[in-house]
Amino acid sequence: MNVGRAISPAQILVVGFISVILLGTLLLMLPLATPDGQGLSFIDALFMATSAVCVTGLVVVNVGDGLTEFGHVVLLVLLQIGGIGFMTVATMMAILLGKRISIKDRMLLKEALNQNSLEGIVRLSIGIVVVAFGIEAVGALILAIEFLPYMSWKDAVYYGIFHSISAFNNGGFDLFGNSLINFRDNYTIQLTIAILYILGGFGYIVLLNFGQTRFDFQKFSLHSKLVVVTSAILLLVSMIVIALIEFSRPSLAELDWHTRILNSFFLGATARSGGFTTIDLATLSSATLYFVILMMFIGGSPGSTAGGIKTTTVAVAALLVYHVIRGRNEVSVFYRTISTDFVIKSFVLIMLAVTTVMVSTFILTITEQADFLVLLFESVSAFATVGLSMGITADLTAEGKFVVALTMFAGRVGPLTFFFALSQRTAKPGYRYPEDRIIIG
Repeated sequence: MNVGRAISPAQILVVGFISVILLGTLLLMLPLATPDGQGLSFIDALFMATSAVCVTGLVVVNVGDGLTEFGHVVLLVLLQIGGIGFMTVATMMAILLGKRISIKDRMLLKEALNQNSLEGIVRLSIGIVVVAFGIEAVGALILAIEFLPYMSWKDAVYYGIFHSISAFNNGGFDLFGNSLINFRDNYTIQLTIAILYILGGFGYIVLLNFGQTRFDFQKFSLHSKLVVVTSAILLLVSMIVIALIEFSRPSLAELDWHTRILNSFFLGATARSGGFTTIDLATLSSATLYFVILMMFIGGSPGSTAGGIKTTTVAVAALLVYHVIRGRNEVSVFYRTISTDFVIKSFVLIMLAVTTVMVSTFILTITEQADFLVLLFESVSAFATVGLSMGITADLTAEGKFVVALTMFAGRVGPLTFFFALSQRTAKPGYRYPEDRIIIG
């Protein structure tokens, strides 16, 4: 056996995601997928399938009018697979068929779920499916009840299920054509959608930890503590910043003061990967758009349905800066020291993410005719799998659609996994070079 040419887990995961995307592309090209019976073109189908599997929500066709119910179901299935992970889906299918989960399968599952051990990995995947379906069912019920005054009960149930799955998986797909702008004064719909994608953005490991500890913060794992605290800080800061900037601007001026606060909270939360919006982004100031870009780039938490560089990555980077300024060379939080390997990995992840966004935006400035801020917004939204857009997605050139689709893909599988899959990592030689010094800063 040639070990040097063995396919790595990262490469298998990338191939798996590509396979699901291509299958979705073929299904969306079928005549059944569109009302006109023509099916989507290859590039549009590829874009939509990638957006669904990568739980992004950027669209080149109106989901409500441009796709049939068959097309909607295809998107939902792709979205669900992308949200909980195709390895988790494959594991559940194997369990239902009574097949044994091999060590190789467990190793792939460990890589897909970003775990450090094989112990309890199958039980974890089962817990993920139960939690996902349970939360989505509750969300669908609440949304269906709220949609009843606007449509028939059959449509209300259909819309409730679609938007609950889309929200929890941080997809951002909607059937209304203008996201949730029509419901900007509906507190229940906004809070339900927001809670769904906040929970989805926490990650399954954190959600399961909530149940194991009965919501006792002191018993949370270090990961859960860091996710909860960082997410809470980002949500609070986002709401305050957006409200302060937009409070008297056209984007919110027609609403009463408490509804302005609600919409500021919703936008601040959705910027972290939700993809829904109750505000026309074209009415936002440049300052708010820039802030939203920063929040999108951060994204949700590891092992979640959200994208971005993740909350823990930002937390570790911020803690390192804090400790270095105070003259310490290690990172500690909640009476625990974080491994140097994880600190290094965090900064590598940030650099790869910045590089991906820079290259994507640079190419878009060549292929598209739009303002730089608009293209940067689109690129970051794609990388962070957010789905917010300033209205240029449908007008992208074929080259632009491919670049954005590739950016979504890189963001969904993760920059580290994406670049690991492209390279052939080799074992380190059994020696170490002598240290030397350089000047920094």
